[in-house]
Amino acid sequence: MKDTKRVINLQLLYRRVFLIVYDIAAVVLTSFLAIAIRYEFVISDVPQLFIDNIVRYLPFNIILTLVIFYFFKLYNSLWAFAGENELQNLILACFIASGLNIPGLHICRGSAELNPVPNSYYLMYVFLLIALIFISRFSYRFFRSQKHKMQNKNNKTVVMIIGAGDAGNSIIKEIVSSSFSTMTIACIIDDDPAKWGNYIQGIKVIGGRDKIVECADVYHIDEIFVAIPSASRQVIKDILEICKDTECKLRSLPGMYQLVNGEVDVSKLRDVEVEDLLGREPVSVDTLSIANYVKDRVVLVTGGGGSIGSELCRQIASHGPRQLIIVDIYENSAYEIQQELLYKYPDLDLVVLIASVRNTNRMNSIFDTYRPNIVYHAAAHKHVPLMETSPNEAVKNNVFGTWKTAQAAAYYGVDKFVLISTDKAVNPTNIMGASKRICEMIVQTFNRHYDTDYVAVRFGNVLGSNGSVIPLFRKQIAQGGPVTVTHPDIIRYFMTIPEAVSLVLQAGVYAKGGEIFVLDMGQPVKILDLARNLIRLSGYKVDEDIKIEFTGLRPGEKLYEELLMNEEGLKDTDNKMIHIGRPIEIDEMKFFTQLKNLKDESGSETADIRPLVQAIVPTYNYKK
Repeated sequence: MKDTKRVINLQLLYRRVFLIVYDIAAVVLTSFLAIAIRYEFVISDVPQLFIDNIVRYLPFNIILTLVIFYFFKLYNSLWAFAGENELQNLILACFIASGLNIPGLHICRGSAELNPVPNSYYLMYVFLLIALIFISRFSYRFFRSQKHKMQNKNNKTVVMIIGAGDAGNSIIKEIVSSSFSTMTIACIIDDDPAKWGNYIQGIKVIGGRDKIVECADVYHIDEIFVAIPSASRQVIKDILEICKDTECKLRSLPGMYQLVNGEVDVSKLRDVEVEDLLGREPVSVDTLSIANYVKDRVVLVTGGGGSIGSELCRQIASHGPRQLIIVDIYENSAYEIQQELLYKYPDLDLVVLIASVRNTNRMNSIFDTYRPNIVYHAAAHKHVPLMETSPNEAVKNNVFGTWKTAQAAAYYGVDKFVLISTDKAVNPTNIMGASKRICEMIVQTFNRHYDTDYVAVRFGNVLGSNGSVIPLFRKQIAQGGPVTVTHPDIIRYFMTIPEAVSLVLQAGVYAKGGEIFVLDMGQPVKILDLARNLIRLSGYKVDEDIKIEFTGLRPGEKLYEELLMNEEGLKDTDNKMIHIGRPIEIDEMKFFTQLKNLKDESGSETADIRPLVQAIVPTYNYKK
């Protein structure tokens, strides 16, 4: 280690000594070259008086110039990576050093003549000094770049940049100057006609998005970088739709904040994800109202280790709760979110408990000990095919886990209880959806009898959640295929996990009690299109490199999901993404009797629980 440091320090010393010697030579050369140019290089025409004055001032000129250059860090900068700041410092230092020639030459003149040198000398001097110093500092960068190009001539990734703005310029600059990059930029695409035909870092702006496919073929492009972080989601989606036809690997910058933070570089580029192709603008929520709602309160999240539950915990932790309690039956996921939150929020009062929502005594003990103000109930069995083969477990965990947690909330004075529901609860064709519909009925019924505000939030599929289709497709693609789709016409509503959770938190702010909040999931997406897009984004050809196979609808699965039951109606909130369904009238006495019977039968492991579930949820339609 010491030897390495010594070598590095010696290299830096040698470089600085070389620059100092070069600068001394540059000052000497500039001083005499400036006067020679004035007399068109006819040395005999130069008055000896001018030469004598320049020679007298020369030692002082050298010393002052070196001091000024040192002050402006012209001996400290890493000139291999020099940019605008270094260039500005260089020019300013040269102007100041040149400017000192005026008083210096007057002071050092040998006689009382009017001018120690011709007036044009000073102008010549400053431009010559800048040119010579610029050559010394930036020539290394040029030769280093040429060496890099030669080294990687046969080992290149040919890149197209989309976006000729600040972000694109930063990416291009880094690739061109880096000695480690094996990329070469062939062309730039931008929709602004004023930029067409111009050059950035020597790379030509070919044209607009209509040239993407053509240029990808002509220039043999391997990767396309989308560097327009300020563009809307819809614009990005439209561009990516075009890029998909090129069969190039796609990468993009995450968003506008990268420009604000000055974090635009190649390392910030990420592979284009399916989310980018949805084209939906980011969800907008009132973060201040959420912060005021959560801050300094005790919040409990059941199922806190799951996809939705863990994101709830992340966003709640960011709003400064007095205490956050995570309850989950699966210790591994609970441990993961615990470690993440402890690292990000070291001052957070975090409690992680292993418990089953089906255990009455355990849930009562937790509520009695911690007295939460707000409860988000995300614990549930959600996997549709698995619940079809274990319907009693769906009932015991989803229905009666919700009952016991909601009852504990009532007994121990919880202010708000928010149930995470699903679009599969609407006209359900599977036991999971039907069980979640019963959960909605439970919280609406509890709301009429207790001081706690009970609400449900219903939304569709979330991208990347545990058990969702996207991770499955990625795994199948990594294995070489085939990618399995149940039906060519199956569609689903999709939203990212952070978006869904932020809307859940916003709905909690709006909750007065008894509502079923319905999140606007945007336009439905065909699962077949998702599969094709994922294959293309992974750099493969559909049905050539990776095949798609149709396996048929799984038990309990339907072609499309609905977010509202016909009789519920719809009411708007202050957030256009959140709506309220009108509660359905329930015969409570009959409902409680049916629940008791359902509990007894599921506990007895009855052979077929579905008829009892259908008696409670008449819209539940299943294949007998």
